[in-house]
Amino acid sequence: MANPIQLFLRSSLPDWPEWAMDLLIGMAGALIVTYIFSIFFTPDDEVASGTKDGKKEETDGELHKKFHIFRRKYLIVYLIIMLADWMQGTHMYTLYLSYNVNISALFLTGFLSGAIFAPFLGSAVDKFGRKKSCIVYCILEIIINILEHVHDFRILLLGRVLGGISTNLLFSAFESWMTTQHRQNGFPESWLQRTYAETSIGNGAMAVLAGIVAQLLEDKLGQIGPFQGAVALTVLALILILGWEENYGEATKGESSSLYQQFTQGWKATYTDSKIWRIGLTQAMSEGAMYTFVFMWVPTMLSMDPPGGVPTGCVFSSLMMAITMGGILFPVVRSQVAKRLSSEHNSSEITATIIYVLASVSMAVPAFCLSSLSDSGSCFQKVLISFVIVEMCVGLFNPVAGTLRSKYVPDGLQGGILNIFRLPLNTVVCAGTFATDYLPAYQVFAIISFCFMAAAVLQASMVYDGSTISDKKKKV
Repeated sequence: MANPIQLFLRSSLPDWPEWAMDLLIGMAGALIVTYIFSIFFTPDDEVASGTKDGKKEETDGELHKKFHIFRRKYLIVYLIIMLADWMQGTHMYTLYLSYNVNISALFLTGFLSGAIFAPFLGSAVDKFGRKKSCIVYCILEIIINILEHVHDFRILLLGRVLGGISTNLLFSAFESWMTTQHRQNGFPESWLQRTYAETSIGNGAMAVLAGIVAQLLEDKLGQIGPFQGAVALTVLALILILGWEENYGEATKGESSSLYQQFTQGWKATYTDSKIWRIGLTQAMSEGAMYTFVFMWVPTMLSMDPPGGVPTGCVFSSLMMAITMGGILFPVVRSQVAKRLSSEHNSSEITATIIYVLASVSMAVPAFCLSSLSDSGSCFQKVLISFVIVEMCVGLFNPVAGTLRSKYVPDGLQGGILNIFRLPLNTVVCAGTFATDYLPAYQVFAIISFCFMAAAVLQASMVYDGSTISDKKKKV
């Protein structure tokens, strides 16, 4: 029997199925509890002072003030960009459906474009500047969202080709700029992980907000409304990026290298250093599994025919709250791992391994349930819980993956190597997209579970590597 608070909340919210309302209210409550918990248990990892050439540069107070200004400047732009990106993602399928075009071909074109351009684009990011690359991203996104207004399939295909390029820039140029600028400002390495955690928290929060804002824009302006809103947000981000400092991927100031040299150096560093390519394959397997899950959760829930149907917006917001919870919990989890299971130098590797194993186990649940003749009611509950757990794992592994990339990928080649990582990632995503069309759901979830476990094995192989990243490694 529902308590008075649940009854009040249900009467104030839309008439969604009881199970969906319980999920939404439960996740909102869990998010509040998680936040309160984090206030008391999140470690203060911002205690070290910045140094340069072995000498103390600034007092703790001055350095903290400078760092918070820097982090705020980056996070504001990042959150605006992610809000715009999520607003498109929540309505792209329905927009193409209203145009009556080949949706699978459009999505596949975007992934193939990303795979084709990834190996070369990153070298250009390092060579011509990360700030300039972020500006190019914003310009491309504005053009893409304008093209979405056109019903012509060929124009939409062009938009997806440009979308593959812009996606590579989104997940390489911004992170490369932040990591390099962090180090150029003399901030301690340990402070990076808090920035990555806050980006994960913010990403989940923006996803929840995007669902609401996009729905309001759709109600007011039609299916194209969220894309028009994304244009406005991207213009705002572009204006803010103009105030950033520029940084490059060259080894030292005054040293120049050609685009070809940047390209070959990135590939050489990747295939000659096992730690770098293992990080890249780990990212490909984990994020490839995540994107395949994104394709699967809606049709899977619809096929299970829960009572009252599936209000996708409600479930989407609940899953995004799980991502936010993961980002909030990351500093706590990593600090506990460092205290109880490892030392500080390999705590991120062990944390990542645990997260990937948990994600793998959670995806084994729908693989097992959907392949058996179990009771559909209890199976639905188990599958729903497994979806929440895997999204929480996403919120956890986003910051730890960023921390590990900053640890092992050289500053001077960040843009190039991060885009090289996207080549196997897009390959896994394309394979996963094909799998969703030709294999039964339980086999697809088994593949997702396998990919997460493969990521765990790769990550575990780095736990007792015994090596640390030298200053030369960071600077290249």
